[in-house]
Amino acid sequence: MIVMRRYFFRILRLRNLLAITSLVILLYLVKNITEIKSIADVAKPVQESLQNILQKENDEEYFVPTSLKKIDWNNYQQIDYERKRVGIGEHGLPAHLPQKDSAIEKELYSVNGFNGALSDKIPLNRSLPDIRHQGCHKRMYIESLPTISVVVPFHNEHWSTLLRTAYSVLNRSPTFLIKEVFLVDDASTKDFLGKKLDDYVSKHLPKVKVIRLENRSGLIAARLAGAKQASADVLVFLDSHTEANVNWLPPLLEPIAMNYRTVVCPFIDVVAFDTFEYRAQDEGARGAFDWELFYKRLPVLPQDLQHMPEPFESPVMAGGLFAISRVFFWKLGGYDAGLDIWGGEQYELSFKIWQCGGRMLDAPCSRVGHIYRKFAPFPNPGHGDFVGRNYRRVAEVWMDEYAQYLYRRRPHYLRIEPGDLTQQKALRQKLHCKSFRWFMTQVAFDLTAKYPPVEPNPFAEGQIRPAQQPAFCVDAHRGAQMEALQLKACARAAAAEQDFVLSWHKDVRSKSRNMCWDVPDSSPKSPILLYSCHLGGGNQLWRYHPDTKRLKHGTNDNCLDWDPPTRALYIKPCDDSSDTQEWIIDNVDNEMLEKWDSIAKRVTGPVETYNE
Repeated sequence: MIVMRRYFFRILRLRNLLAITSLVILLYLVKNITEIKSIADVAKPVQESLQNILQKENDEEYFVPTSLKKIDWNNYQQIDYERKRVGIGEHGLPAHLPQKDSAIEKELYSVNGFNGALSDKIPLNRSLPDIRHQGCHKRMYIESLPTISVVVPFHNEHWSTLLRTAYSVLNRSPTFLIKEVFLVDDASTKDFLGKKLDDYVSKHLPKVKVIRLENRSGLIAARLAGAKQASADVLVFLDSHTEANVNWLPPLLEPIAMNYRTVVCPFIDVVAFDTFEYRAQDEGARGAFDWELFYKRLPVLPQDLQHMPEPFESPVMAGGLFAISRVFFWKLGGYDAGLDIWGGEQYELSFKIWQCGGRMLDAPCSRVGHIYRKFAPFPNPGHGDFVGRNYRRVAEVWMDEYAQYLYRRRPHYLRIEPGDLTQQKALRQKLHCKSFRWFMTQVAFDLTAKYPPVEPNPFAEGQIRPAQQPAFCVDAHRGAQMEALQLKACARAAAAEQDFVLSWHKDVRSKSRNMCWDVPDSSPKSPILLYSCHLGGGNQLWRYHPDTKRLKHGTNDNCLDWDPPTRALYIKPCDDSSDTQEWIIDNVDNEMLEKWDSIAKRVTGPVETYNE
C-alpha cells in the first residue's frame, strides 16, 4: 500500500512538472512569436528545457530557466567606454618598455615567466579587441540565466595579472549574475599576496573573496577548495592570468541553463608573454590527446563549421577555463581528490562528463585571453612522478582496455602505485557510466585516425639520397624552425640529422626530433624548411613513388629537386625526364605504400554503432 502511495504521488508530481513545462512553452511562444521562423526554433529550446525539468525528478536542485525569451546581453555602454580608451596596452595592442626599465623587466621575467614589469604599466581594466566571429555580435541569449561562482586558483601570481583577471570578469559580466569570485591562494610566499591583497580586495572588489590554503596543495586541491565554498548555480573556473573578453558570459551559461549536464569551455585566446598583445589562438579546434596523454587538438567537424558560431562538441577540455553546473560537478564527484598537484585532471573530468551522462561544448562567442608563460618560474611541490601517478589513476578508473596503450608508451607507469581507487570505481558504478570504448567510438571517433593506439609502420625511413649522387644525403644540420634543409656528404656521425621517416601521417620528419619538411611557398625553387610537425598535411604532405623515385610534395604537381653545383634543395614541377628528381630512401615498405589511400583518412562522424 505504501509503495502504491509513493508511486501515485510520483505520477502526480510528474504531471505537475509537465503542466509547468506546457506553460513555459506557451509563454515562450507568446513572447517570441515575431522571432519564430520555423518549428525548429521552438523545438530545440523546448526539448532541452523539458529534458532539464524531467531530470529534476531524480537530481538535487539545479537551475531551470523561468523564461526562454531571447534578449541582447551586450553592454553597449561598457563597449563604447572601452572603444574610447587610449594608452599603453589598450585594445590588446602590443606594448614595450623603454630601455631604462630593462633591469626590472629582466628581474620580473625571471620570477613570472612573463613580462611582469610591462604588465604593471598596463591598466588593470584595459580594453580588449572584439575578435569574436561576426555572427556573435548581435547574437541573443535567453533572458533567464544562472548565477556564477568564479574560482581562480593561484600561487605566487604577479599582482597586476591576478587583479586584471578579477577586473575583466567584473567589468564584462552582468553584475547580478556574479554571486562571488574566489581567489584561492595556494600558500603563496610573495608578501604582496598577503595582507596587501586582502586590503585591496575588501576596498575595491566587494564580490571578490580570498581563500587561503595553509600548505602548498597544488592546482587541483585549490580548485576544489573554491568549489566547496561556492553557492551559485554554476562554477566558472579560470586561471590567474586571464582576461575575459566582451560579452563572454551568456554564451557559456545558456547551454547549461538549457541542460545542466552540459559543460561549456570558452575559446582561449593568447595574451603574449612579452608584449601582452591580445590575439586569437585560432578559430576553433576540438580537444583531444595522444596515447602518452599529451593534450592535442582535432579539427572542427565540417558540419560544425557550417553552423559557426554555434557551440560545438569537444571530447576533452584544455583544463583551466570552463563552466559547469555546481550540482553536476559534485554529482560527478568533483575532481578525484586522489589526484596530486596538477596533471590529468582535465582528462579525468572530461571522461566522466561524457561517460556519465553529460556533454561538453566549446562556445565560439565566449572568448578569454590567457598568458602562456615562457617558462615555469617556480618548482612543483609534488614528490616523485606525481603526473605519472595521476595518469595511472585516470587510466585505471576510466580508460578500461585502452589503458594498455598508455602503458605501452609509458611502461614505468605500471610500477607507480596509484593509491586507493575504491571510491572512484564505486562512483563510476553508481552513476552507470558508459565504457571508454563508447567514448572513443561515439565522441572522440576521429581521434584514432590521427593518434592511433597502435601506430602503423612508416612508409619509408632512413637516409635520403639523390639517385645520381648517392654519396650525398639530405641533412637537417641541427637546424632550427624555418631553416632550410641541405645536402651534405653522407656520414654515420651525422646519422641523427640525416635519418628521416616518411611517417604514416604522410609527412617527412626527423627521426630524432619533432621537425618536419615544410614548404610554405609552392612556387618553383622554393626551399624545403624545417617546421614543427602539425599532422595537418598541407605544406607538410609528401608521397614517395618508388617506381619513378619521385618525392612528390602536397597536392600540386611539385617534386623534390636539387641543384648539383650548389647542392641547394627545393621543389620544382615534376618532370619524368629529370635525373635530379630521383631519390633513394634506405628502407621502403612497399606493402604500406600500397595502402596509402586508406591510411589516415579523415573521419567526420561515428565510425560504428555502439549500444550499451
